[in-house]
Amino acid sequence: MTTATAGISSLTRTPVKPFYFNTSAHLLRITPQKATALGEFLDALRECPEGSIFQHTFRTLQEHHFIREGFSNDFAHWAVSACNEPSLAEGLASVDVREFMTVADLRARFIEIVADFLKRSPAAATRPARETFYFCAAESVVIPANFVARTLKEFAEGLRGVSLHSIHHHFIEARLRLKLMSNDFSQWLYEDMGLTEAARQLNRIDIYTMTLEDVRNRIVRIVERSLI
Repeated sequence: MTTATAGISSLTRTPVKPFYFNTSAHLLRITPQKATALGEFLDALRECPEGSIFQHTFRTLQEHHFIREGFSNDFAHWAVSACNEPSLAEGLASVDVREFMTVADLRARFIEIVADFLKRSPAAATRPARETFYFCAAESVVIPANFVARTLKEFAEGLRGVSLHSIHHHFIEARLRLKLMSNDFSQWLYEDMGLTEAARQLNRIDIYTMTLEDVRNRIVRIVERSLI
């Protein structure tokens, strides 16, 4: 198949099902768990609801999407800013949420990092932090966006038009919902459009080195290349 033929095929191909863009709203609440020192933090990590782990990792990427530098989750930020433990912060920040398909596995990794650190530095367990860490969680409500894609061209237009909350919902939060190392956009391109390479390229986008707007633009460029 020539490049031109492939482009025409992608442009005119009808997907198995349309892509419905959604977004989500979140009602934040403070849980009973809090930590004034790293020992308490470790206990709280074990006891807090899964929603707290999700809030302080996946959702942090949405709330601070405009920050290009700094730590990638709230746990790492607190470890350095309130506890003055940069090595622990680096360990916590090194956790890549894309590698996990369940919150339970993600929680276990954070517990392992903190527990190992306290074994090496037991005095840090009771050293008071400069500020308390309050574990929060959020109740989520999925809201339909005003975009439905029945062609690849409409999909690209939808990607440009939806809010960044929608991009986060489909591209980042979806990984745990799908329990796959993928996202809603890649799943649709692969399963419903048959665009395997475009789906793979989306999955390789580094969400830690770009803002969400950068991520959106990168996704659009990949999709638009499939239209040529």
